[in-house]
Amino acid sequence: MKIGFVSTLSGPGAALGIDIRDGFNLALSLNGGRLGGLPAEVIVVDDQQNPDVARQVVDRFLRRDRVDFITGIVYSHILLAVGGPIFESRTFYISPNAGPSQYAGSECNPFFFNVAWQNDNLHEVMGHYAAQQNFDTAVLVAPNYQAGYDALAGFKRFYRGKVLEEIYTRLNQLDYAAEIARIRSLRPRAVYAFLPGGLGISFVKQYAEAGLKGTIPLLLPGFSADQDVIQGTGEALLGIANSSHWALELDNPTNRRFVAEFQRAYKRIPTLYAAQGFDAALLLDAAIRAAEGRIADKEAMLKALRTAKWESTRGPFRFNRNHFPIQDYYLRRVVRREDGGLINRLVGRVFRQHQDAYVQNCRMSW
Repeated sequence: MKIGFVSTLSGPGAALGIDIRDGFNLALSLNGGRLGGLPAEVIVVDDQQNPDVARQVVDRFLRRDRVDFITGIVYSHILLAVGGPIFESRTFYISPNAGPSQYAGSECNPFFFNVAWQNDNLHEVMGHYAAQQNFDTAVLVAPNYQAGYDALAGFKRFYRGKVLEEIYTRLNQLDYAAEIARIRSLRPRAVYAFLPGGLGISFVKQYAEAGLKGTIPLLLPGFSADQDVIQGTGEALLGIANSSHWALELDNPTNRRFVAEFQRAYKRIPTLYAAQGFDAALLLDAAIRAAEGRIADKEAMLKALRTAKWESTRGPFRFNRNHFPIQDYYLRRVVRREDGGLINRLVGRVFRQHQDAYVQNCRMSW
């Protein structure tokens, strides 16, 4: 079997794609290079965070390489650019990250499965947290692309205070002086920022350097405060609360093995992206096994992907009818370890068996 793995492996967002790739490859390695009992060839290509490049890569996967499955995409605007040809070819796409609202609702598709979350979900957690903390005014910051719109929609869905302003930034932006000056002038009770990868590193550093961290609490989703961002940001993240569906301490056999083996293989602490890459491979392994290796039988694979029994890094896993997870969501906080380093620690569960807001618009039933 062949798997086309297209992801962002260069530029400011590279850390995300690299962790997804490494998590996926780790699961494959632990399975002896097989998924569902079949030898698996993974063709890895960098999309350069460019939809045009991604379209060329996917076209090559479908026409020349004749892959059986595609996975790996980090960014929602890239996924939306290539989803059409993937689905038209009746090729299953397993999303280890991007979860745009369209594919959760009116454009849900039997050939799309997401093992991570719907874009809004981690932001909904922080909207709920901000309401609990009685932050009655907020400024929201996100990149100007699909996941950014979904992010702020998710936050507002559970936030009960007044949003003073929504600030949308360029997807490759690294200088936030103007945005920080605007926040200072608005004087909100809190700031919520979704800026993944290198974007988040730059923003958090500049926010702290401007002296705002101590006066206006900064709230983040897990994407903007995970170990890749901690590594590049340092002290500026200490004490900051963030949301996630996954944590290092989740106590189940799959997660314990994943965390130990990832650190052994790559000599670094895994992120939620790495966990999602690992889970994407585990889903394929379980589903192909349930379909008895009949990967060309689309109906058999569809049923197997929907109903295969498997345990993710978050524990037993189940899909909603739109092929997005129903799962728990948590609050984490960046703390100092005994050795002086920084790490996320689990604070507690915020949502139990939470589903996305768009499933009612999905016409699939099963």
